[in-house]
Amino acid sequence: MQTMRAIRIHAFGGPEVLTPEDIPFPQAQDDEVVVRVLAASVNPVDYKTRSGKYPAVKQEQLPVVLGRDLSGVVENCGSRAHTLKKGDPIYAMLGRDRGSYAEYVVVKAVEGTAPPKGLDHVQAAAVPLAGLTAWQGLFDHGGLQAGQRVLIHGGSGGVGHFAIQFAKARGAAYVATTCAAEDLDFVRGLGADQAIDYKAQRFEEVVRDMDLVLDLIAGETQQRSWAVLREGGILVSTLSAPPEEQARMHRARGTNFMAQPNAAQLTEIARLVEQRKVRPHVARVFPLAEAAEAHRFLEEQHTRGKTVLRVAEASEA
Repeated sequence: MQTMRAIRIHAFGGPEVLTPEDIPFPQAQDDEVVVRVLAASVNPVDYKTRSGKYPAVKQEQLPVVLGRDLSGVVENCGSRAHTLKKGDPIYAMLGRDRGSYAEYVVVKAVEGTAPPKGLDHVQAAAVPLAGLTAWQGLFDHGGLQAGQRVLIHGGSGGVGHFAIQFAKARGAAYVATTCAAEDLDFVRGLGADQAIDYKAQRFEEVVRDMDLVLDLIAGETQQRSWAVLREGGILVSTLSAPPEEQARMHRARGTNFMAQPNAAQLTEIARLVEQRKVRPHVARVFPLAEAAEAHRFLEEQHTRGKTVLRVAEASEA
């Protein structure tokens, strides 16, 4: 039986439960393709899953390969995968039933598309999950339109740094964001009109009349966010659901969501990257064998942008 190298967890716990091992080589069906993974992004959902704090993955489903997005090249194609061929570059966000911390993985037609020209595979791998989370939060759930005002909490992080750039690229009139003091210049460089040091300033005292708040923090930050929304505005969270009674009290709306794979949206994002309106920021790159160290870095350090695993060199593909 043909095998490949992957990083799996057999039990929930700390970074030490990430186990390198050989597992069966994946097989493509119908319109699926098998992708040789060159780089895989590390996201908070990965360490939440690893530690048992992500409710979508249960004990009885273990062992699982972690990782929800990737960049690589097509290795082989299913019988109905007519738009791709061996050697084509691809980047994708995967469904929850597969993981990208592996040398190869199956990608469904609705999940992947050609990565942005001008990015290497490490940069491209940084985009899918965080980019789609920002995109769907702003536009699908938040309904952000050109000329509107948005506050993005956590603007220097993986999702936040894309959200600032997407909002500006799509014509938002005013983009405010909260971040740490050391990241103020970073978020301004991404296009933020107002950068707020969340430790030194209370954002609700310096921001008002927002059409949309994109909440990537939750907790007290979410509760205080109602005060900055205009009447009829919306609070969109990637974490806890905003209480309906608070939304009614502030004559606003609230919702939360989980990002979904979407190849068509990845194509739109690629276009913005190619137009130089959006650029991923990669904080650190680790080899696949050091996935545990990558988790420690993302979980324990204050990071700008994304953390990425290099699975293979492009010359090896």
